[in-house]
Amino acid sequence: MAAPNDLPALPARPQDAHKGVCGRVVVVGGSAHYPGAPLLAARAASESGAGYVELVAPGALFPALLDALPEAIHHPCGEDTRQQLSAEDVPLLLDCAARADAMVIGPGMGLAEGASDFLPEAIRTIQEQHPNLPLVLDADALNRLAPNQAWHHCSAQCLLTPHPGEAARLLAEQKASPGNDRIGTLQALCAQTQATVVLKGEGTLVGQSSQEPWKNLSGNPGLATAGSGDVLSGLLGALCARGLSVYDAARLGVYLHGLAADLYAAEWGPDGLRASHLSQWLSRAMLQHLKDSPADPS
Repeated sequence: MAAPNDLPALPARPQDAHKGVCGRVVVVGGSAHYPGAPLLAARAASESGAGYVELVAPGALFPALLDALPEAIHHPCGEDTRQQLSAEDVPLLLDCAARADAMVIGPGMGLAEGASDFLPEAIRTIQEQHPNLPLVLDADALNRLAPNQAWHHCSAQCLLTPHPGEAARLLAEQKASPGNDRIGTLQALCAQTQATVVLKGEGTLVGQSSQEPWKNLSGNPGLATAGSGDVLSGLLGALCARGLSVYDAARLGVYLHGLAADLYAAEWGPDGLRASHLSQWLSRAMLQHLKDSPADPS
């Protein structure tokens, strides 16, 4: 598959590069029921060229996450019995945000316990204190922003990545099927927020209030597997951290995500594709994009 002509190039990696100039991605998520989701996102960020990856997760997950991804900087929250992030972790999130180049919030976080939820206010504070920091909001971050329409306040530096069910919750249309009018669903989301929106599914759509809907043509049914969205979130975080605008990172990210699945399927077929496989094929997709992109005339 040739790369679409309107896709941005991958950010250049200088010959004298060091990890400090290649972007710092902070991944926030995880819970007892979904311990692998933040790992998949963090691994994808690392394998997409981020210089540093930091992982904020409940303390109970720390030993397994450290063993699986020793390259990351780990921030275990609470004692080794803690199974969910909580309001007491907000100071740590703000501290991480102060040095991050992008944050990925939500993979595997789980729903809020009890009637109150610290996350919408934490995201609002991060945006106020660091207005230029890209925030990739995925999975349960979206579900926890849906009540009271808190997602409406997401800034232009936010990137929302709903699947159709999450889009329905954001739009409070549980009885409707966003799959029936994907363009309309994307436009409805973009009309209510400044954020860039990635509406996942067959022919993933990318939109922003000031842009026409953009449809991705890479990918195959092998992507219909648990964890593939977490990989996408980590990839998007890395592209933002490496200097792309949120909108450009969204388009390039969904294309590379699908291309990685296509390259895997060309060799092994789509049926056995797992999210952990997909992450390992991102570097091949990035290399293919470099080969397919037209040479810079300058």
